Amino acid sequence: MTPDLSSTRLRGDTAQGGADRVRQWFARYKILALLLAVALIWLFFTVLTHGAFATPRNLSNLLRQMAISGTLACGMVFVIIAGEIDLSVGSLLGLLGGIAAILDANRHWPIEATIPAVLALGVLAGVFNGWLSTYRRVPSFIVGLGGMLAYRGVLLGITGGATIAPVSDRFVFLGQGYLPRLVGDALALLLFGVLAFVTARQRGNRRRYDLPVPPLWQDGVKIVGAGAIIFAFVATLDSYGGLPVPVLLVLLLLGVFTWVATQTVFGRRIYSVGSNLEATRLSGVDTNRVKLAIFALMGLMCAFAGIVNTARLAAGSPSAGTMGELDAIAACFIGGTSMRGGSGTVYGALIGALVMASLDNGMSMLDVDAYWQMIAKGAILVLAVWIDVVSRTNRR
Repeated sequence: MTPDLSSTRLRGDTAQGGADRVRQWFARYKILALLLAVALIWLFFTVLTHGAFATPRNLSNLLRQMAISGTLACGMVFVIIAGEIDLSVGSLLGLLGGIAAILDANRHWPIEATIPAVLALGVLAGVFNGWLSTYRRVPSFIVGLGGMLAYRGVLLGITGGATIAPVSDRFVFLGQGYLPRLVGDALALLLFGVLAFVTARQRGNRRRYDLPVPPLWQDGVKIVGAGAIIFAFVATLDSYGGLPVPVLLVLLLLGVFTWVATQTVFGRRIYSVGSNLEATRLSGVDTNRVKLAIFALMGLMCAFAGIVNTARLAAGSPSAGTMGELDAIAACFIGGTSMRGGSGTVYGALIGALVMASLDNGMSMLDVDAYWQMIAKGAILVLAVWIDVVSRTNRR
């Protein structure tokens, strides 16, 4: 009996069309898919830990842990979008955190002097990395690899391989403190108001330029859903101690970096440099200066992360920041940043950092061996890059 080739071809076309629709949905609602993945991870660990994972105390601790890698991810996402990489951020975090501990615990500097000094050192280190990579033409991979070794060596040298402690109570507050509940509630209301304002402004801009405007109910559902998440988030933290100071820092960085990426000329140039470096240069943009500024921002984020990490531990550790660069890079890739450069979002990178922190926290609560934790995180990183490669290949 002769097979019906037309029906076979039709089924094949239908299956391919279904796969294309799934890929298009994933590309359009990537952040929603990531949030769904976070929810499933939390549900999985909540069941296995008999509810201990989802307690307000553990979630507060989880978000505090995420603040370190999230801060690094805010800077790393710009570096990767621009088509570069920085492997030195974990060691630089440890070095700057160690310097902060020495200035506070040994030199007894006031916090008003310690923090600006450490931030300035972070910017200088970032500028040095960027200068080598852009003006001296040393590949950023090599610059970062050399910095990973050199900064860790300097840290071991200045600390003598010993933990520097104790740091002052005012310094510890930056990593272990909580905001008053009224302040946290006010920030939640402010964030909800900003979200509603931005959504309304986007609708107005679309009408002004005769672009398609989504149905009002769709934006309404988005605002209500986001508002429910915000208020549930704050209420959960309030039930334990309030909004942790490091989490507030990450939220502020999210707002600032998102604004830079979407609303400034500098942000547009970052994407342009990563998409087509030569065309951007020929259009009159000083691409070296853009990359230098990106590396300077990365150094600044290492300083913030180092300060918060030292404050959270109440000490400067010579092993602080170990593997921090891999967590930051993995967070960016999981969050949808392309390894080829030119695309990515700050909020996606932070959700990726939340995924990594959730895995660390959950597997630690289950007493999973360290080698299994490393295997799981490595597999997720490879999977995230593979998804990026496949999605880009299918769009061609």
